[in-house]
Amino acid sequence: MYRFLYWLVLQRLPAEGTHRVSFAMLRALVALPGAVAMLRWMFAPRADELRVKAFGRDLPGPLGLAAGFDKDAKGVRALLAIGFGFVEIGTVTAEAQPGNPKPRLFRLPRDRALVNRMGFNNDGAVAAAQRLAHRAEGTVGVNIGKTKRVAESEALADFTASAERLAPLADYLVVNVSSPNTPGLRDLQAVDKLRPLLAGVRDACDRASPLRKVPLLVKIAPDLADDDIDAVADLALELGLDGIIATNTTIARTGLVTPADEVAALGAGGLSGAPLKDRALAVLRRLRARVGDRVTLVAVGGIETADDAWQRIRAGATLVQSYTGFIYGGPAWPRRIHRELAAKVRAAGLTSIAQAIGADAQQAR
Repeated sequence: MYRFLYWLVLQRLPAEGTHRVSFAMLRALVALPGAVAMLRWMFAPRADELRVKAFGRDLPGPLGLAAGFDKDAKGVRALLAIGFGFVEIGTVTAEAQPGNPKPRLFRLPRDRALVNRMGFNNDGAVAAAQRLAHRAEGTVGVNIGKTKRVAESEALADFTASAERLAPLADYLVVNVSSPNTPGLRDLQAVDKLRPLLAGVRDACDRASPLRKVPLLVKIAPDLADDDIDAVADLALELGLDGIIATNTTIARTGLVTPADEVAALGAGGLSGAPLKDRALAVLRRLRARVGDRVTLVAVGGIETADDAWQRIRAGATLVQSYTGFIYGGPAWPRRIHRELAAKVRAAGLTSIAQAIGADAQQAR
């Protein structure tokens, strides 16, 4: 039904407006008495085989919603209710900012992809913290980035300001240095710049949450050279990071079915969805080969089906995330992916999806 509605109506509407309206409708639905309980009954993962432990949390399933969908923690309750095992909000910046000029979000339906240059539009860390303070259930990660107007030389202070406000309220915190839509941000992925940044954010988390060590992750771009991926992996081990998220959107435009002139007319931005699948998987495999099971890996990029998710888990991911797959798949998509993943666990003769983590990497040794 959703696919028919998407084909008939939604794909003809502006992408960002469709997102805003549909998300508002979902939030309005869960405000109705009994709606959350009903949605959980219909959609929440309940198969014991899917339960997985990560970042000190027991999750009902490995599939989460990637950052970018709920930038301001406005719909966490609703998104958990429709079947995601966890939700990552953001990207949140220390200061509120409007993001880049509209239009800034575009569909490539023939490629099952999106192009965005949103530019970290959000209400800021203070507003996000106020909303998160009232949540009562589920696992919620917080993705933080650099305020656009802040110079690179002041990036550490900007990131730590966000961390101090949000770390006590986050089940894990992600340093996002890989979005292509904030000028100069990706330069922070260079290890000589990334090391002091991550160390500073770690200290800020510890100051803000002295009684609970907040898991700290970094999110990297698929466009990094292999040597740079290795360097980030080594840095994660050196600093004792809790996880790496692989990967963000790509600036590449190769292998698309959509005509090149139509893609070029959309302008700059990060490409997500199916065309990112192969590169995101290659980055994940390289990270797993480098860090083994010493760092928790979270896979994102081109995950559309249970087969995609299963492949990432067997390649070494403990958790998987999606954004574009959810946009094209609709509200029942998380339930379908979890249900099919549970069937794959049983078909493999396993009792837990955790037993599949890194199975292909082990066989390749």
